[in-house]
Amino acid sequence: MDNSLRIFNDLSKKLLQDEKQNPVSEFVSSENLFETLDLGLSDSPIDEDQFVKVLEDLVLKTPKTSTNAFFNQLFGGRNSKAVLGDLLAVMLNNSMYTYKAAGPQIGVEKIILDKVCEIIGWDKNSGGTFATGGSMTNFMSMLMARDYANSSIRSEGMVHQNLTVYTSVESHYSTPKNAAFSGIGRDNVRNIPTDQEGRIDAEELKFKIEEDIALGKTPALVNLTAGTTVLGAFDPVEEIALICKEYDIWLHIDGAYCGSVLFSKKYKHLIKGVELSDSFSFNAHKMIGTPLTCSLIMVKDKMHLHDSFNNEASYLYQTDHDDFNLGKTSLQCGRRNDALKFWTLWKSVGTKGLEKIVDKQFELADVARNYIKDNPDYISYGIEDSISVCFNYKGIPAQKICAKLYEESKLLVGYGTFRENEFIRFVTINAQNSPEDILNFFKILEEFVESHIEQLSVCVEM
Repeated sequence: MDNSLRIFNDLSKKLLQDEKQNPVSEFVSSENLFETLDLGLSDSPIDEDQFVKVLEDLVLKTPKTSTNAFFNQLFGGRNSKAVLGDLLAVMLNNSMYTYKAAGPQIGVEKIILDKVCEIIGWDKNSGGTFATGGSMTNFMSMLMARDYANSSIRSEGMVHQNLTVYTSVESHYSTPKNAAFSGIGRDNVRNIPTDQEGRIDAEELKFKIEEDIALGKTPALVNLTAGTTVLGAFDPVEEIALICKEYDIWLHIDGAYCGSVLFSKKYKHLIKGVELSDSFSFNAHKMIGTPLTCSLIMVKDKMHLHDSFNNEASYLYQTDHDDFNLGKTSLQCGRRNDALKFWTLWKSVGTKGLEKIVDKQFELADVARNYIKDNPDYISYGIEDSISVCFNYKGIPAQKICAKLYEESKLLVGYGTFRENEFIRFVTINAQNSPEDILNFFKILEEFVESHIEQLSVCVEM
C-alpha cells in the first residue's frame, strides 16, 4: 500500500509544530538554494526514507504564510474549513468545464456566483466564473471590454483598432500586461494620476478620455481599484460610473485585494456603486482567507462571458445545457475546482461569518495605526479605512529593515512607495491574528532594530 497519505499526515504535523516554534522559516538565499536543498532529479528512484527526509527539509524551509509573523503579501493565515475544501478538491480532481466531468461540483460554483451577484445587487441576467488569480480576472474584463467596444474583433482581430484603456497610476501591474495580451497595446494604457489618498482623479480621467476621442481613439475600458496594492485605497465608483455611462465605456472594478468588503455592512460603503459596474472581481484567497488561488470575476450581463469566451467543441460538450457547462464562460478549458474551498468555508460560517472575517482585518489595522500614532519613533504614510498600514521607523530606510528581518528569519514584511515616499507596508489580512499578534510585530521590529542599529545606521549613511 502506498505510504503517501501517511507521509502527508506526518509532514503536516511537523509543519504545524514547527510553525509554533519557528513562525519564520530558516532563510535560504537564492544564490545558495541548490546547494542547500536536494532539489535535483535523477534517472533512478531514491530510497523512501531519503525521499521523506528531502521532502521534510523542503517543506520546513519554505516560507510560512499562515503564521503570525507573515505580513508580506496580500494573503495570509489558514482557515481549516477552507483547507478541507481544497484538499477534497484535490482528491476528487474534477475539471470544471462540464457537468459530466464535475457533476454536483458545478452546482457548488453556480450557487456561489449567484449569491455574490445577489449581494452586489444585480438581477438574474448577471453571472460570473472563477479564474486563476487577479491578473487573469483583470485580463478577462479587458477582453470583454474590448469585445463590447467592437464585437467584430472576435472574428476579424485587432485590424486598424485604436482602443484605449484607463487605470490609475496606483493600480495593479497586470493592466499593461493584459493590454499587450489583448492586442490593445501597452502604449494605449492611460495611467491616470491619483489624489492625496491614492484614489483615481475623476477630472483627469475625463480629460484624458475626451482628449483620446478627439484624436480618433475609442475608449474601451476604465479599470478601477478596490484596494490598491500599496495604500489599499478605494477608487470612487459612483463618480466614475457616471463618466463611463456618458461615454459608453466598460467599467471594471479590480477588487482582488479588498473587494471582499462586499460582505461587510460596515465597510461595503468603500465600494458604494459597485452595482453600476459592468464587471467586478475579488480574490477569496485574500480577505476571505481561502487557500490560493480563488479568484472570481462577476459580470452584470453574463452574455458577455459567453460572447467573449465560448467556443463550440463537440468532443467536450456532449450533455446538459450551457448553464451547467461552465467551460463555455471560462477563459480556460481544464480548470481545477477552486469553488469548493470557498463553499466549505461559506457553508460552515455563513455570510455573517464572512463579514466577521473581513471586519476583523480592519480592526487589526486600527490596532496598528493607533500604536503608530502613539509612538513618536514612527511616521505614518497610510490612510484610514485600509488594511495596509504604511509607516517608517526611526528614519531607517524601509528596504533595509525589511531585508534584514527576512534574512535573519524574524518577520516577513514588505515595503512600498507612494509619491516618492518609501515605507514599510504592513498588511493585516490574516484574520486569525489577534491584537496581541499585531503589537508583538512592533515589539519584534523595535527589538530587532535596536540590536542591529549599528548595521542599519551604516546603511543609512551609505
